[in-house]
Amino acid sequence: MNILTRRDLGRLFAGTVAALPFILQHNPALADQPTVDEALIALVDPELRAIARQMLANSTKTGPLTGASLATLRSGVEQWIKPPLPGVTVEQRAVAVRGGPDVPVHVINARPGSGRPAILHTHGGGYVLGTPRIDIPKLQALAQTLDCVIVTVDYRLAPETRWPGSIEDTYGALKWLHDHAQDLGVDPHRIAVMGESAGGGHAAILAIVARDRGEVPVMFQCLIYPMLDDRTGSTRAVASPAGQIGWTAPDNRFGWRSFLGQEPGTPDAPVLPVPARVATVKGLPPAYIAVGALDLFLDEDIAYAQRLADAGIATELQVIPGAFHGFDEIGAGTAISARFQAAKIEALRRAFASAAGPRV
Repeated sequence: MNILTRRDLGRLFAGTVAALPFILQHNPALADQPTVDEALIALVDPELRAIARQMLANSTKTGPLTGASLATLRSGVEQWIKPPLPGVTVEQRAVAVRGGPDVPVHVINARPGSGRPAILHTHGGGYVLGTPRIDIPKLQALAQTLDCVIVTVDYRLAPETRWPGSIEDTYGALKWLHDHAQDLGVDPHRIAVMGESAGGGHAAILAIVARDRGEVPVMFQCLIYPMLDDRTGSTRAVASPAGQIGWTAPDNRFGWRSFLGQEPGTPDAPVLPVPARVATVKGLPPAYIAVGALDLFLDEDIAYAQRLADAGIATELQVIPGAFHGFDEIGAGTAISARFQAAKIEALRRAFASAAGPRV
């Protein structure tokens, strides 16, 4: 069996990173680590410092994400999938997609006739990794907490499928959710999009595509440390200490290159798959954007929030001191992760409440 290293786990962020405690417990040989930059560690939240130190130490043993390491990472994903929680329904469906094969989706907490809010969720993984099956237990818990329906999409990954295909996958799932709202027990006027990292990028893209196509009224976008700009770490330098722990600039270039099918950061990069390049954000739904202060995506996420706010779009930006990319998953069970999750839930709760009530 291939052993996933701490850095490998960091690349899988919202999902496989939850396996980090298992790796540490069952691989004592990894305890002998080289010296790391303690000045950087001092900037990390105290609850996360031990994890950050281990991730940094191990990063000296592994290179940037490549095609070869991608295959290894993908081969190890299945062992981290946990069974669904009892008491919250999960059903797999196949959704027709324009110009491509049916895309699998997992429908969580549906109840016909109830008219509850819904979330279209897109998983993280740098556009090249991940599966929604890893996220199902935490999405079940979220659906139960918010009394909502969640549909999570198993979109095709890059580089095998580049951005036109995966965007049609996620949009096809969003439109299916809207068109089948009555069957699922969903209020079609209270559909939000949400995702983490590359999934946050997909959620932002969905909000743009839905606006432009005019078929699905997305009412909120919940973007968790979203991957929004191909220029980050390619033609735009990232100032230290951001992006030193977990997802780094070389990994980011690999992810964007795979997704776009060309070198990232160039003037001729396509606009649609890069939310930061969209000509105008006017008409997009209200947003909640959260990112760690040590995250590679810090500057691009702040810039996107600023663009939304400047366009008159209600936008909440949360920057978490001492937090690196995927910290809430890697540090699950810490107080900083709990506060982060609570803020996200409250943002969704407020959004759903503001859109409730009779409509003329």
